[in-house]
Amino acid sequence: MLDVKMEGELAIIDVRKQALKKEHPGDKVLEFIDQAPVGIVFEIHVPHKAQPLVEKIEGMGLKVSTNKLEEDHYYLTATNKLNCNF
Repeated sequence: MLDVKMEGELAIIDVRKQALKKEHPGDKVLEFIDQAPVGIVFEIHVPHKAQPLVEKIEGMGLKVSTNKLEEDHYYLTATNKLNCNF
């Protein structure tokens, strides 16, 4: 199950625990993004840079930025708004 917290148009998704258990939650994240309405901003918390996930999200037409909070805590910010800057 995907842990998603909604704050208005912001979907906060934290998959660090699943990823550290060697689970692969990326498909669930992609499915959630695919089904979300236009205008949602996604904040995806991961334990590493998660470049394959970034590339898949970008392949869906979203703009993605990677941010490092701590050594084992990154978050990706992605939006399905057209021409959005963040």
